[in-house]
Amino acid sequence: MTMAAVIESPTAAANACTRSSERRIAHVEVFHDLHEVEPVWRGLETSQVSTPYQRFDFLSAWQGHVGTRTNLQPCVIVARDAERRPLMLLPLAAGAENGVRVARFMGGKHTTFNMALWQRDFVASATQADLDALLRGLRDVPARIDVLALTRQPRRWRDLQNPMALLPGQPSANGCPLMTMAPGAAPADRISNSFRRRLRSKERKLQALPGYRYCVATTDTEITRICDAFFTIKPLRMAAQKLPNVFADPGVEDFLRTACLTPLPDGGHVIEIHALECDAEVIAIFAGVADGERFSMMFNTYTLSDSAHYSPGLILMRDIVDHYAERGYTSLDLGIGSDDYKRLFCKDDEPIFDSYLPLTTRGRMAALGMSSVARAKRLVKQTPALKRMAQTLRGALQR
Repeated sequence: MTMAAVIESPTAAANACTRSSERRIAHVEVFHDLHEVEPVWRGLETSQVSTPYQRFDFLSAWQGHVGTRTNLQPCVIVARDAERRPLMLLPLAAGAENGVRVARFMGGKHTTFNMALWQRDFVASATQADLDALLRGLRDVPARIDVLALTRQPRRWRDLQNPMALLPGQPSANGCPLMTMAPGAAPADRISNSFRRRLRSKERKLQALPGYRYCVATTDTEITRICDAFFTIKPLRMAAQKLPNVFADPGVEDFLRTACLTPLPDGGHVIEIHALECDAEVIAIFAGVADGERFSMMFNTYTLSDSAHYSPGLILMRDIVDHYAERGYTSLDLGIGSDDYKRLFCKDDEPIFDSYLPLTTRGRMAALGMSSVARAKRLVKQTPALKRMAQTLRGALQR
């Protein structure tokens, strides 16, 4: 059943009278039907004050294939001004966790960054008072939410401050390696000449393979072929590393395939796939989201054949960096985590933060517990000795 809860701010009337020329949050609505909120969502997408992980096509695919199978209900929050013009949209999904109802960003572990969609004229002027009005409204939502667990939020996006950083928060447990690219810069400014020479030396072995090529998948046939290779190779790679196969979770493969095949109005696909191939096999795969300014990595793998000895993942990463630089992109990130290969390309980190915001009395202790667990995880990640102990323990438990 479709339901949109509308909550009037106590100060809405005063705001409408005394500050009619300003755009302040005066009304809050909560939608549980994605189709009902789709027009507002797509309208805010055009302002591009959000990350590509918050596109409607990306998150509706996730909700349809993953969220519904894990008992998560859409809980999309829309804040409006006194004239009911949308100012921001929070794409959340709510579910029960340890006896409390928690709303988190849609997309789960498959999004590197989480962010509200903001109306461009409003985002730079949003104040603490606006966010307080948002939280006051949410405390009266009939479909009760105890805690907002808003993780992996960028502090800035497209040179604008994320207004959610005005709320209480803490650094995320994991960082996100970032490469910045100056428009028109020489290739050596992105990747050093010495590193490029090393990669060319390795690539000569691959270039001897019949049909060797770099591919950006554009047709349904290409996309399906490379997805088939990924979902064949990746489980074997993860098993060899004694890691759980997160891609086997309910609905995940269907979600990723759908997003890879969904075209965007201005070209490209919701998830873009890059690959190194030869006539015999797909050698390496990297896939992610792009928005005209940044490419953000989501998932990758590489062959189990002897071609793996020649660093095909690094060669493909070089091709991806050059591909987007030539199209005027200014940044590229390789997803959450500090794997060694990421530091070969990314010298900086994207500052990201978490907020655990209680909306009810019972939610206060839950929010405190979530915050404490996240701080402990960050401490382990930032302390080499603790990180080694955790890895040893995880390996022992998996055995």
